[in-house]
Amino acid sequence: MTYMRDMSAKSDTLRIARASASLRAAPGTVSMVREGRAPKGDPLMVARVAGIQAAKNTPLIIPYCHTVPLDLVEIDFELREAEIIVTAETRAIYRTGVEMEALTAASAAVLTIYDMLKPVDDAMEIGPIRLIDKKGGKSDFVPRSGFRATVIVVSDSTAANVRADRSGAAMREGLLQHGALVGDVVVVPDNIEALRTAVLDACADGVSFVFTTGGTGVGPKDWTPEAVEPLFERRLDGVEDQLRAYSRKRTPFAMMGRIRAGKRGRTIIVSVPGSPGAARDAVHALFPFLSHAVEVMEGYDHG
Repeated sequence: MTYMRDMSAKSDTLRIARASASLRAAPGTVSMVREGRAPKGDPLMVARVAGIQAAKNTPLIIPYCHTVPLDLVEIDFELREAEIIVTAETRAIYRTGVEMEALTAASAAVLTIYDMLKPVDDAMEIGPIRLIDKKGGKSDFVPRSGFRATVIVVSDSTAANVRADRSGAAMREGLLQHGALVGDVVVVPDNIEALRTAVLDACADGVSFVFTTGGTGVGPKDWTPEAVEPLFERRLDGVEDQLRAYSRKRTPFAMMGRIRAGKRGRTIIVSVPGSPGAARDAVHALFPFLSHAVEVMEGYDHG
């Protein structure tokens, strides 16, 4: 079975890719291009337009490519003695990479040059076409495993064994997939002191992350923000902003969530809503990027 990959869980990041394509031709053919004597006009000017058009239409050519809102397509040429090198660069702020757009642009540009020069040189050869590099997204981060995390569920009904936990299990599973060491989910009632005690116990145990689920809404028992905020030595506004931005794109109910994030000692505390979806969204929104904070707290030089 073939399918188009679901990218909806990914976060928007700046994506950059560069690709190149080579056209080997007779020295006289390259000189003709350099001197503006090609019989069909300037092949480089037309190839630049062809490359840009091809990049924007990549999903129409490559079936499973996503439609990417490109912010830049740039085509450059290098004329050597018996070779023309095409370099294509693509950029977008999006959830998936732009390497196929760069490769398609380079391919279309070099094919256009071939087409415009074939009347004077039938021995030209194309290749190689290759990806030079790409940046952006999770591929920029070396996955860090082995960091310790604690998951705390805030729920009267779950604490009383009336309702089974789902959000904590979803959070724990997501963290395990990112290489975290996570013990059993801790369950506490909707009580400020009970939650504070559980969070402080986890911090004292030296875990890198404490995630709480539940109690962040506007209900009469939603006191998680009031419980955790006094424990913060520093508020992590950027983590909160990332979670809010990610969640707002997926559900309008995110507007009612009072997400909190902060740092205490060498532990990062994050409080999110108590649904399985919110727990999964938090992991998708923050990792692997947030694992970099572990290195920073350990004194890693990131300057």
